[in-house]
Amino acid sequence: MAPEREQWALDTNRRIIEEFRAGGGQVGGPFAGAPLVLVTTIGARTGLPRTSPAMYLADDDRILVFASNAGAPQHPAWYHNMVANPEVVVEIGRDGAVETRRTIATVLQGAERDRFYARQAELVPAFADYQAGTSRLIPVIALRPAPPGGGEGRAGAAAQHLAQVHAGLRADLAALRAQVADGAPDLTLGQDLLRHCLTFCGAMETHHGRENGVFPDLERRFPELGPALDRLRREHVVVAAVVGELRTLTTTTTADRTTLRVRLEELANELETHFDYEEAQLGPALDAIGADH
Repeated sequence: MAPEREQWALDTNRRIIEEFRAGGGQVGGPFAGAPLVLVTTIGARTGLPRTSPAMYLADDDRILVFASNAGAPQHPAWYHNMVANPEVVVEIGRDGAVETRRTIATVLQGAERDRFYARQAELVPAFADYQAGTSRLIPVIALRPAPPGGGEGRAGAAAQHLAQVHAGLRADLAALRAQVADGAPDLTLGQDLLRHCLTFCGAMETHHGRENGVFPDLERRFPELGPALDRLRREHVVVAAVVGELRTLTTTTTADRTTLRVRLEELANELETHFDYEEAQLGPALDAIGADH
C-alpha cells in the first residue's frame, strides 16, 4: 500500500474509532447504521495493541468478522494478528453504550466459512464484490467469549488453538480431495478449485513458517523438547515439498487428476501423523507458556 493511502486508511480508522466510542457504538457517514465492532489485537510483529473497526455478523454468542480488506489482494493486518494471538478484545454497542468483551478468535474453515460469508454477502452485497475482486479466499473469523479469569482462562487455549488450526487444515484438504475425485479425467481447474488449492497451500506455508519461528523459544524454555522439535522441522521440509508441488500442479492450465489425487493422498497421510505428533508434544508446553502470561 502506498504511504499516502496507508496514512489515509489510518486517519479514517481513527475517526471511526473515536466516533464509535463517543457515540455509544454508532457512527455516521458511509457506515451509518452498519453493524460495527472495534477489535483490538496484539501485533504479530510488534506485540503492541492495535484497534480496528470491522463489520460483524452475530451468531448466538459469537461475533463473526470478515477479513475482506475491501477486496484488496492481501489480508488486513488485524487478521494476521488474530492468527498469531487469538485473544481479542471486542467493543460493541449495546443500549447506547459501548460494551467490552474478551474473546478468542477462530478462523472458520470449509463449508462453515462459506455459509457465513454467503449470508454476509446477502446482507451487505459489497462483500460479494470484495470476494469477486480478489483471488484470495476472504477469511471469516469467529470471536467467541473467552473463558472467565486471567491466567486460568488462558491455560489450555494455546493447545486448543493449535488443534483448531490443524482441524481447519484437515477440513480444507478433505474438501480439495473430494473436488479432485469428482473432476474430469483430464482435470481443468476452475476458479473456485484453484482458489481453494492456493489458499490451502498458503495457509500451510504460513502455519509452518510461524511454528518454525516459535521453535527456538520452545527449545530454550523446554530443552527436553529438542528431539521432538528436530523431528517436526524435518517433517516441515517434507510437507513443504509436497505443498510446493501441489502449487505447481494447480497453477498449470490443466492438471492430471491421478497425479493430483495421489499427491493429495500422500499429503493427507503426512499431515495426519505430523499434526497428531505435534499436538501431543507441543500442546502442554504451549499451555504452560500461556498460563505464565
